[in-house]
Formats: sequence, structure tokens, C-alpha cells
Amino acid sequence: MKQAERFGGLRILTRRQKFLILSIIPIYFMVIGLALQPPETILPGIIRLIREPDFLITDYFVVGGVGAALINAGALTLMSIAIVYFLGMDMTGHTITSSCLMFGFSLFGKNLLNIWAILAGVCLYAWFHRTPVQRYVYIGLYGTSLSPIITEMMTVVNLPLIGRLGIALAVGCTIGFFLPPLATSVHFAHRGYSLYNVGFASGIIATVIVSLIKSFGFEVESRLIWGTGFNRQFACYLGILFGGMMLAGILAQKKEIFASYRRILKSSGISGTDYLKEEGGAAAMFNMGVNGLFATLCVLAVGGELNGPTIGGIFTIVGFSATGKHLRNILPIMLGVCLGSFTKTWNINDPSPLLALLLSTTLAPVAGTFGPVAGLLAGYLHSSVALNVGIVYGGMNLYNNGFAGGIVAIFLVPVIQSISDRRAKAKGGLSL
Repeated sequence: MKQAERFGGLRILTRRQKFLILSIIPIYFMVIGLALQPPETILPGIIRLIREPDFLITDYFVVGGVGAALINAGALTLMSIAIVYFLGMDMTGHTITSSCLMFGFSLFGKNLLNIWAILAGVCLYAWFHRTPVQRYVYIGLYGTSLSPIITEMMTVVNLPLIGRLGIALAVGCTIGFFLPPLATSVHFAHRGYSLYNVGFASGIIATVIVSLIKSFGFEVESRLIWGTGFNRQFACYLGILFGGMMLAGILAQKKEIFASYRRILKSSGISGTDYLKEEGGAAAMFNMGVNGLFATLCVLAVGGELNGPTIGGIFTIVGFSATGKHLRNILPIMLGVCLGSFTKTWNINDPSPLLALLLSTTLAPVAGTFGPVAGLLAGYLHSSVALNVGIVYGGMNLYNNGFAGGIVAIFLVPVIQSISDRRAKAKGGLSL
């Protein structure tokens, strides 16, 4: 009985109803997209999204129009949800996380064409090892962070269309085939203290591929397309969505929602956490709403812009609010990034630092495990690493902060643990 109560309203929902509820998010924004851009201009806008290079930072709000960007993101998210559903998988926290990441990064890098070769490569890996594809589907969805490489292969090579398609497909399948073993391996390096594990693996793959491209004489140019002027309308749209999530959680679980939320706040959030399973759908939804509203207000408070990339960053926080993030463990990390803006040569509302502010929360388990001081230090270090590591792969890994977060976790966590162990030894609690 206690377990049923902790699952709240989601316990009585059918599998189909759970997936339908998750689909409300992309549908909500697709409706907004149709209202914000004349329908006759949306298809040409989506075609521009497909044709244009989309490595960091490329704001789809500017490239194809707000409506085209939201339709692209909504459609890809619905497809991702459908893939999990029709594979017969149950909903978990990773279903929510992968769907929110697909939506967010489809506003500045993923499009209706460039994700499929990578997913095909993951399927090929499952077939090669005679393993059900369900085992790797989330790695595949997360691994579409490397989709800008597919678009680049379509433009950087001077060949007929069929030749460029063949190269893009071969590169995408290779990426997808390499992702599962690499994602498994790098997890042992940071031990779950960086939540964007596939982002770290993707950074390694992107470094190798871009290095190969450059060695043949091809140049990868830097890019910055950054939309402005959307704050008022999207503050309203996001506020309605996140406020609705919080209200839905309260209505589903009544007063018990606050006890569930307190348990979430006490968790470390280390990789492998699943609030959907541990506390139920109502509590997970409430946590998502709280974090989404907080992240939106943070962007506005520092004078940032609500556009494709920053909304993508906000939805990254929202998605991982089902699998590890909560206010107690993201706040110190974000404060550490803000602290960096006072002592370093950039402003917190510049494009890259603003994304680092949001996406640095990959290190939330550091604050959740070792406390706020460690979180501040992690955020401070991350702000420097994230703004420099992208040079090695030219922005081809959309989860740049995942690569940076993995590096910071590998560097910082052993040091913190060694200090903790020494203190424990001094107190007689540990023999080294």
C-alpha cells in the first residue's frame, strides 16, 4: 500500500495514458508554433533547418523561424516517444529525460533528417551483438547529439548528392555503432557524477571525427546564430507549462506531494536515479515544473535571452529532473558558474556562458553528494572548461557541456573524495 501511495496518480494510469501525457509537451509547443508563424512559411523554414549547418551555436528560431523550430522539435519528440512506445518498453525516468532532450536540442541542432543515421548505427550494434535494441534505445536517442556531423558531411564534401548521402549514412552508422561501448566505458571514469554520460562519450567521438576531417584539409568554421526578442512571449508559454506541471502534481498526489518532494531533495541525484520509479509520476512532474520555472527565471534574472538554445538548456534541466536534478543539487552548481562571471573575462548573459549556466547542472550529483561548497567549486571549474573544450571538435557535439562535465567530474571527484577520506581517517572512521 505504501508503495502504491508513493507512486501517486501515475499508479492508476495505463501504459498508453502515461505516454499520452508525456506527448502533451511537444503538442503544446507545436500548437504554439502554428500560431506564431504563418503556416505557409513553416515547411520552407524546416527545409532551411535541414540544409543549414547546425553546429554550436545555431538558433533554429532564427534559421527557420519560431514556428518551424517548434514544429521540428515537437515532431522529433513525438517520434522519440513513439519509438519507445512501439518497442513495447515501459515508461521510466529516461523516457522523460530523452524526450525532453530531444525537444530541447531540436531547437538548435537536431532536425528531421540528421538524427536517423546515428539511430541506425545503434540498431546495427544491437543486431551485431544479438541483443534486443531496447537495451540501447536511450543511448541512441541521447547520441543524436552528434547529428551536426551528419549535416556537415552533406556540405563539406564536394560530391554528387548520392555520394554525400552515402558518406553521411556511413559516418552516422559508425557513430551509432561506437556509442554503446564508449558510453559504458566512460561511465566508469566519472562514476555517475556527471549526468550527461552520453555527452561525454559523444565528445570523444566528435574529437576523433573532426580531427580526421581537419587532417584531410577541410575546415570547420565557428558559428554563432543567436535569437533575441522572444523573452516576453516565451516567459509566458514556459510559465504556463511549468506552473501546470506543478499544479498537476499537487492535484494528483494532494498533500503527499510535499513529502515526496522532500525525499527528492534529499537524494544525491547520482546517475541511475529515477524519480519516476522512486517517488511516482506526480512527484516527478512537480519536480520538473519547479526546476523548469527556476531555470526560466534564472535566464531572465541574468539578462539572458529565451531562444532556441536557452529553451533547450531549460528543457535539459526539466528532463533530468526525472533522473537526478532538483533545486538542492543544481543551485550550488549554477551559483558557481555565476561566481565565475565575476572573476573571468566573460559575462554570464553571453551566449556560451548562459548555456553553461543551464547545462553545468550535469554536475548536480557532485553537490548532492559532497555538499554546496563542492557544488560551487564544480560549477566554477565547469564554466571555464565548457567554454574551451569545444575548440577540439568545432561545436559538432551538441552536448558540449556533457563532455566538459565529464572532464570536471573525473578531475574533481577523486580530489574531493581523498580529502573526505583523510577527514574520516582522522576521526577513526576509515582505515586507508
